[in-house]
Amino acid sequence: MRYEFEAEVWRYPGEAAWFFATLPAEVGHGVKQLRGPARGWGSVRVTVTTGQATWRTSVFPDKRSGSFLLPVKADVRRAEGIEPGQTRHFVIELDH
Repeated sequence: MRYEFEAEVWRYPGEAAWFFATLPAEVGHGVKQLRGPARGWGSVRVTVTTGQATWRTSVFPDKRSGSFLLPVKADVRRAEGIEPGQTRHFVIELDH
């Protein structure tokens, strides 16, 4: 299954420099319905594209938002010039 959405990139508070985008609620709901057996921490493997960058990662359930968090890798942020607070267009495809 493929989803396209806009989401703001944000930095996780604390010492670790993790950056995420929160999947919109309707996308998160679709991922929950289609994910199949849950992996570690309820993660779901996906292939992601934003701009010219494509990479494989996992999205993770987020209790606060009720959706999933998409980690945005440092090399992708550098290559695409992504800064916290930017809204980006993402395409995710669930890996089966």
